[in-house]
Amino acid sequence: MTKRLILMRHAKSSWDNALLDDFARALNGRGRTSAKALGDWIRQKSYLPDQVLCSSAARTRETFAGLKVMADTAFVDTLYHASADQMMRTLQRATGSAVLMIGHNPGISWFAAQLVLTPPSHTRFSDYPTGAATVIDFDIAEWAELRPATGQVVDFVIPRELTG
Repeated sequence: MTKRLILMRHAKSSWDNALLDDFARALNGRGRTSAKALGDWIRQKSYLPDQVLCSSAARTRETFAGLKVMADTAFVDTLYHASADQMMRTLQRATGSAVLMIGHNPGISWFAAQLVLTPPSHTRFSDYPTGAATVIDFDIAEWAELRPATGQVVDFVIPRELTG
């Protein structure tokens, strides 16, 4: 049996309002365009999730909304600036066959690196820029069986490759 993870960093956020709390920052125009392009990519590649685990921060919620994918969705407070270990614990409680997890750096780049057996050759995988997404398959029956360095990378993309 196979489980699939689509691990995505939120799209580009706005820094226009210096008084706004980090948790409340929304996407900027480029971020909204990127979220739409990422949603189109997910549909075109048939990477549709059946469960979404999304940080409850404004920019991750807005990224998810821009994707326009339908799935059982949970906005998870502990994914806001989560460590790789926290992301692992959250994912190990997932119930879907194909899970989309949307979070923040630096934790998400560390988590991606920990999960895969062999990283993709893409030059941006290690820094995981805004909107980066990795599709990873695991040969497990339940997410509780998830262990580091067991994932096979199916795909990796950054928004700039989708929007030109």
